[in-house]
Amino acid sequence: MSARILVVDDIEANRRVLKAKLEAQYYTVLEAENGAQALEIARTKHPDILLLDVMMPGMDGYEVCRRLKADPATSFIPVVMVTALSDTEDRVRGLSVGAEDFLSKPVDDFALMSRVGALMRYNAVASELRQRQARGLGIGAIDELNKEEADRPARIFIVDDNPRASSRLASVLREAGHTAVTLLEAGSMADLSSQGVDILILSVTSKTFDALKICAHFKVSAATRAISILLICDPDDRVRAAKGLEIGASDVILTPVDKQELLARVRTQARRSRYIEMLRQRVDKGLELSVIDQLTGLYNRRYMMSQLHQLMQRSVMGGKPVSVLMADIDHFKSVNDSFGHDAGDEVLQEVAHRLQENVRPMDIVCRPGGEEFLVIMPDTPGDLACAAAERIRRAVAAIPFKVSGGERELTITVSAGVSTILGPDDTIGDLTKRADQALYQAKSAGRNRVESVAA
Repeated sequence: MSARILVVDDIEANRRVLKAKLEAQYYTVLEAENGAQALEIARTKHPDILLLDVMMPGMDGYEVCRRLKADPATSFIPVVMVTALSDTEDRVRGLSVGAEDFLSKPVDDFALMSRVGALMRYNAVASELRQRQARGLGIGAIDELNKEEADRPARIFIVDDNPRASSRLASVLREAGHTAVTLLEAGSMADLSSQGVDILILSVTSKTFDALKICAHFKVSAATRAISILLICDPDDRVRAAKGLEIGASDVILTPVDKQELLARVRTQARRSRYIEMLRQRVDKGLELSVIDQLTGLYNRRYMMSQLHQLMQRSVMGGKPVSVLMADIDHFKSVNDSFGHDAGDEVLQEVAHRLQENVRPMDIVCRPGGEEFLVIMPDTPGDLACAAAERIRRAVAAIPFKVSGGERELTITVSAGVSTILGPDDTIGDLTKRADQALYQAKSAGRNRVESVAA
């Protein structure tokens, strides 16, 4: 997986070293020699990752990162701080202004490639979700993950057969406010997804089990695929660490584990997981908004047309007939005029509920608009569709509707028209037009009845 990486450093020799290493792995490298140049390139070129030196004259890396994260056009670009500073305070400061990760100079090749690889995998998912959301919602900027949610303590499960090592990791994490449980404490790894585990820390140095097999199992299983995996690896066993990243691990920590690095990696993984989850929820919401009528919870016209098209094609290609029921609430205007639109909305919602209660699981109940409803009935000939329509009509008329908080009772009825596909030349327009004609006949004949039109 290739990427465009912006390397920001005021020293040309440092830029050349990083550029050579990255281009050897077929990444495209952009360069900036100061903070102002970096901000301009980020806004115009939109790199996938930004490697940012901390110590620069004029505008240092911390200020560059802060400005990048404050700008909606660049806030989603992952920033890796590259620094010769080793103090904990400097690393914490970098994370506090929004950096996703950090590397220490001189930059280790394995650390560089593992960080870039992990960020690219994260970017691929996040970018796809952002694009889906933009297509689905068609609205402005994507909401960012709020700080309170981003920094919420993580639930962490530690898998290490060394009691002292796992206990030490758990203590460090608990002191930082996270919930940490070791395999030795839990006894098994059953139901980690149901326990809400965010991060699995997995020691590759363990002797009693194959950590990479566990990693592969977690990434294959749908129930645990979303759990971030941090591998703890001996510096001399980088081949297995690289294999773990290839299998699907999110990040690697080399032994001996530094306390602040551990906390930084956990924080980064938790933030990424929550951002991805937020995007997924927004995509799901966008898809829902695109096909669901928000008042009744029924499918809207857009979804109705899509399903009719597919079901009619299937019927023409040798499947069973498809029928539609078009229903309209009798005298609905008088409900709005006499009792107000709130009461009208309550009536629409209750009609929708009774429709859903009296159809089969395979039937598709839609609200194309206004007081009109349409039920698509797959694998249903005309006589059975008429019987279903009659059942629905009786269910609506049987019990008075309570509106205005239960203070009023209204007798509500519906009229319905039924039509069935006639053959390969039948179109959606033909099918719904016949149902509409049948509905008009039902209205003309006195309402609260079902009619059908064969042709």
